[in-house]
Amino acid sequence: MGRQTKSGMAKIVFIMPVVFILFIIYIISTCNDGSGSQHAKPVTCEPRQPNRKDGPKSAVAPPRPKKKLSAYLVVLIMTGPQLVERRYTIRETWLQKSGKEVMAKFVVGTAELKESDKKMLDAEQARHKDLLFLPSLKDSFGSLTNKLIQMLTWLDQNVDFQYMLKADDDTYVRLDAMVKELKSKNKEKLYWGFFDGRAHAHRTGRYAETDWVLCDRYLPYAMGGGYVLSSDLVSFIANNAPYLKRYHAEDVSVGSWLAAVDVKREHDPRFDTEFKSRGCRNVYIVTHKQTIQDMRSKYQQLQTTGKLCAKEQQFRLSYVYNWDKVPTDCCERVEGVP
Repeated sequence: MGRQTKSGMAKIVFIMPVVFILFIIYIISTCNDGSGSQHAKPVTCEPRQPNRKDGPKSAVAPPRPKKKLSAYLVVLIMTGPQLVERRYTIRETWLQKSGKEVMAKFVVGTAELKESDKKMLDAEQARHKDLLFLPSLKDSFGSLTNKLIQMLTWLDQNVDFQYMLKADDDTYVRLDAMVKELKSKNKEKLYWGFFDGRAHAHRTGRYAETDWVLCDRYLPYAMGGGYVLSSDLVSFIANNAPYLKRYHAEDVSVGSWLAAVDVKREHDPRFDTEFKSRGCRNVYIVTHKQTIQDMRSKYQQLQTTGKLCAKEQQFRLSYVYNWDKVPTDCCERVEGVP
């Protein structure tokens, strides 16, 4: 019995160093860099980083590179390649009031352009440096929603900003008044413009929406002659662009994209942005459907009298959006609203 005990103890004493050596080898093999080579540097057991074969990447996104451009308010103006006179008129009128806090870009799709048109645009860009070219977009009435998506994506990726104003090249804007107003607003979730919630979906004609199947009317949206989005909403649209349904009208599209988002919709009658101008009121901040002469006249009036209108006129009644009612009852036109 004693001899068996001594023999068993001898075996244990012999085996333990072997087990210990194997354990050390295992630790080293699991803590090295996976290349099979050993280095002189100390061996450490850091948490193993996942690779592509391990499954999804870490949920922590890498820091975004610092953006080259910055502005408090970015004005993105949709324009066509040949509409040179409109751009020059805007530069010589309401953009004169842009100030250091405002950056303005005229957005043009340049795909399939004639060589002569490209040279004309290049010369204009060399002189003014305020054009934003979208080389993959063929500029047309039917591509406005894709144009909006692309310009918001560019903005989100390249500019550090607080607010974005989308405008057309027949829109007149009181930029000084707009910036002053924005200073008093919350910086997040802002969707500011002239809203409609009663509009029937167009089934025929130029504005027909053949893919609109949500209901018989459009979801409440700010009309496209001019509206403001805070930077977080621009980022939401840009980052979700592959999943967003493109409708024919870009303003209708924005309303549908933000329908399920927690946003602050601010209806403002000082945005005269319906399909036809309501006239001229000195309180207007944004006025759509303006001719070149209209723009020059308004600018001259502001320079000489401090007022927008030579004579105030109201061709149609306006309304204050009633958010407490269903959209079909939102917008009763009444006297006394600009």
